[in-house]
Amino acid sequence: MRGYLAIVLHSHLPFVKHPEEEFFIEENWLFEAILESYLPLLYNFYRLKKEDIPFKITMSLTPPLSNMLLDALLMDRFKRYVNSRIELTKELIKEGGSAKENLIFYRARFETLFNFFENELKGNVINGFKKLEQDGDLEVITCSATHGILPLEVHRKIQEVQVQLGIENYRQIFGKDPKGIWLGECAYAPPISQILSKYGIKYTILDAHGLFNAKPAPLYGIHAPIVSEDGVVFFGRDPEASKQVWSAKEGYPGDFNYREFYKDIVYELDSEKIKKYIHPAGFKFDSGIKIHRITGHVGLDKKELYNRNKAEEMVEIHAGNYMFNRERQIEYLSHIMDRKPIVVAPFDTELFGHWWFEGPDFLYKLFKKIHKDSSLVKTITLSQYLEEYPVLQVSSPAISSWGDGGYFKVWLNDSTDWIYPHLYTIGKKMLGIVNKIKNPNEIQKRALNMLGRELLLAESSDWAFLITVGTAVSYAKERQTFHINAFNKIYNEILNNNIDETFLDYLEQRDSIFPFLNYNIFTEER
Repeated sequence: MRGYLAIVLHSHLPFVKHPEEEFFIEENWLFEAILESYLPLLYNFYRLKKEDIPFKITMSLTPPLSNMLLDALLMDRFKRYVNSRIELTKELIKEGGSAKENLIFYRARFETLFNFFENELKGNVINGFKKLEQDGDLEVITCSATHGILPLEVHRKIQEVQVQLGIENYRQIFGKDPKGIWLGECAYAPPISQILSKYGIKYTILDAHGLFNAKPAPLYGIHAPIVSEDGVVFFGRDPEASKQVWSAKEGYPGDFNYREFYKDIVYELDSEKIKKYIHPAGFKFDSGIKIHRITGHVGLDKKELYNRNKAEEMVEIHAGNYMFNRERQIEYLSHIMDRKPIVVAPFDTELFGHWWFEGPDFLYKLFKKIHKDSSLVKTITLSQYLEEYPVLQVSSPAISSWGDGGYFKVWLNDSTDWIYPHLYTIGKKMLGIVNKIKNPNEIQKRALNMLGRELLLAESSDWAFLITVGTAVSYAKERQTFHINAFNKIYNEILNNNIDETFLDYLEQRDSIFPFLNYNIFTEER
């Protein structure tokens, strides 16, 4: 064995919960991710275990996502979401036609995954992660509290709170401290290394240029981690190993035999007929039932029906090709390094299943092939690599992110620059009021805790990202302004000793992230 492949999956969604509405379309982001990505991945990982196929993988589980996965209301709504799709496929199968075979496939898939969720995971996706973590197959790492862009937060204390709460959230779930952290958008700049070290984080992951531009230059580039003077280890993303998987144009997901993402069956069905299943609010949105293949560079009206058997053949071929490429890469690197190289391939988890329908099957086949057929490469978690190679080159990583352009323009640009003066102001207010209010009563404590939640939710990178890329812009702007305005309303009510308990109750139900949060975490050290 010559070297290691470390696949890292970053699991994140913004915190979206609307108890005030019976149906809220943006909650579907979570339900889609569970049904199309998290459950298929966990199902395939459990298959590997049952087949005695060893595999190692590192996954982040962000606090917003984990809080939603543990929310009773959202999980009840998820069950409704799945059952509605099972019932729709049953109804459509009765009509027969050329799509019948694909509809039967979807019904069986939905039922299998839902049974896995209910019976194997006991209705709790987190249980799947915990089981794999306990067995040593999966290393789960945490993330900054609300996936904020830490270099764009000017208050050092709030940067620390983002890290502290990410660690505490992990501790609440797994009963131990995390070894690693995923920085929101892999965004790095000093003094983040000092903060990670202060709170006991061992390592994180940066994009390639975060290591390539480090000082001094890393001897092994991105194929061995570096360690900062603070003792924090930085792994670098391998562009070659990543692009083959995530790129729809140059990578595997664009193969013409794979399922077409942009053609959902609901847009071909009569609205009244499917209203009770898919659009009770009165408008259509994706069902996740997509029965066509990519076909080629043709319009959606020219897409051909999906052939599951052919897609599975291509998964087998692509898994073998990916393993072959990593073997050649590692074989070369092993001759020029004094240690086994590590190829770090990080991806958004939702790529596998949601965007690339066959992605979970690709990983299943890849792990199986590596175990059975490769004498050159082995999968590994990031912590395991550090156990094997505890002595690393000392170097200071460069300012970087994994966003377009490599720095921070995705989140700070002409369309989003209005956000940051507000974040600066409410951050300053938060740090001031926790020291100003002495001996608060119970209602004031609740209000101060809510202030902290609204500040942190306003710092989520997701809203600026959606505004920049032009997706769900209205909702992103509404959420950004809602959290800022909610903060200012509560802040003024605390100062005036006139807290609106009805509004506070509403916020505690809607923005119920971090139930353990104590406002004193924002108190500056003296």
